[in-house]
Amino acid sequence: MKQLFYLLLLFSIPTFSQEIALVKYSGGGDWYANPTSLPNLIKYCNVNINTRIKTKPSTVEPSSPDLFSYPYVHMTGHGNVVFSDADSNNLKNYLLAGGFLHIDDNYGMDQYIRKEIKKIFPNNNLIEIPANHAIFQKPYSFPNGLPKIHEHDGKRPQAFGIFIENKLVLLYTYECDLGDGWEDPEVNNDPIDVREKALKMGANILNYIFNN
Repeated sequence: MKQLFYLLLLFSIPTFSQEIALVKYSGGGDWYANPTSLPNLIKYCNVNINTRIKTKPSTVEPSSPDLFSYPYVHMTGHGNVVFSDADSNNLKNYLLAGGFLHIDDNYGMDQYIRKEIKKIFPNNNLIEIPANHAIFQKPYSFPNGLPKIHEHDGKRPQAFGIFIENKLVLLYTYECDLGDGWEDPEVNNDPIDVREKALKMGANILNYIFNN
């Protein structure tokens, strides 16, 4: 109950300096991939959409009570992911209490993460998010839905979600690689317009969280 109180308090003060976190998961996958991604996204959002997010993201384990301190937590990587029962239960309680989990497949995570999401919500299926959803509408318009940032297998980018009472609480971005576009320019040598699309889409995600 105390965790829920602090989470609701955090959401109730939009001008309060927020903090977001990277999820340190088990299983052997590189949870630490794209180290410059979140700092760059935070800087972009603080400048362009008037957020007040602490410039350095934290790191949190999925079973930690500290999870409830963050309105947004981010996962990425290329490999295996394993959630323990404690991880799954804590993540579920966090999401039901108003938290938000964004999982960005950095290529190679898909075959592992889908079954782990099922551990969190065994009775809920991932649903592809339509292009007319609010997350693609503001503050930046993405009329075709999730943008393509990094090419892997020639597949179209897809955004999947878990909805609780019609609210998106878990976002899984696949065949898109938003995090690559958030990284420092020299890391992936993405063109300016591609990086801008990635950062704008990231800003839309955070805007959705802080306003819904």
